[in-house]
Amino acid sequence: MTKPHPVIKPQPGILSIAPYVGGESAVPGANRAIKLSSNENPYGPSPRAVAAYAAAADRLAIYPDGGHARLRAAIAEVEGLEPERIICGAGSDEIISMLCQAYAGPGDEVLHTEHGFGMYRISALAAGATPVEAPEKDMRTDVDALLAACTERTRLIFVANPNNPTGTLVGADEIARLARLKPARALLVLDGAYAEYVRAPGYDAGARLARMRDDVVMTRTFSKIHGLAALRIGWAYAPDHVIDALDRIRGPFNLSTPALEAGEAAIRDLEWRETCALRNEVWRDWLAKRLAAAGMPCLPSEGNFLLAHVGAGRVERMDAFFKARGVILRKVAGYKLPEHIRITVGDEEACRLVAELAARFAREDQEGSA
Repeated sequence: MTKPHPVIKPQPGILSIAPYVGGESAVPGANRAIKLSSNENPYGPSPRAVAAYAAAADRLAIYPDGGHARLRAAIAEVEGLEPERIICGAGSDEIISMLCQAYAGPGDEVLHTEHGFGMYRISALAAGATPVEAPEKDMRTDVDALLAACTERTRLIFVANPNNPTGTLVGADEIARLARLKPARALLVLDGAYAEYVRAPGYDAGARLARMRDDVVMTRTFSKIHGLAALRIGWAYAPDHVIDALDRIRGPFNLSTPALEAGEAAIRDLEWRETCALRNEVWRDWLAKRLAAAGMPCLPSEGNFLLAHVGAGRVERMDAFFKARGVILRKVAGYKLPEHIRITVGDEEACRLVAELAARFAREDQEGSA
């Protein structure tokens, strides 16, 4: 543990923040591991994005476009949005942080759901605000609970839809009801990190609601279906007044030229995006059935991952069993789900291996406890 400096100290509350813990990426002693802990795209980025990234190598000595004009224009064209209402960040994490910095501080509250993304709480605390957690209902966003948790101090309401780590989705009517009934001074932020994987008819991650209202923001990322997690590219679609505020605190060159070029190529490759979404749907549903047969039922997921109920006392054993065989899963006790494990939907080879190992673990664990 780091020893505090006797005189030089960070702002009050900073050292009480529990750091974000990402999915593990390696197994000690293993030459190769199958990483299914961070919801990355097993098929990687579009080949066009890879080519665009490589082609940017001759411009590394020149500052990137600080206004992200071409990337914003490409996003707007593909998504049917207005480019002037789009802002880009170093992953949607940076946009979440900027929203908290701009709109919440000491005495303010930032509301999120019980099993919501961990960066909501961290970003709220870093801004000096108080994070408030609303209970979920059957591991799904409960709009009534969110509304009941609102106070006159609520400034931001974060809703991931689909949610991570549960994979569950709340309908557009419920999201619209939340926007309509929330406090007037609060911004509703709809986190659509996994939006491209959703196959539900009419789902648009909240874009229409954000267009109609001046108090709703939609965030998105290139880290998931676009396979560009290493480049850290995120974006938001927001009202003009929010864009104006965030642009005043955003770093002037927060996205590199290779990231901008790869992002533009990725967003335009709709064929690759659809291919990845279809493959994910097929193998997600296949794997969910095999896990259920092994006694590990999963919540219905709209993302590229499954939340499997392993049972009390079995999570650590299952995690160790898989790691010993070179497969890394994600324990989610930090999300108040100590009996569950989150499993990224990999390619066919990875899914078949997970199914085989889950069945073996279930048999051996049962025999060991008999």
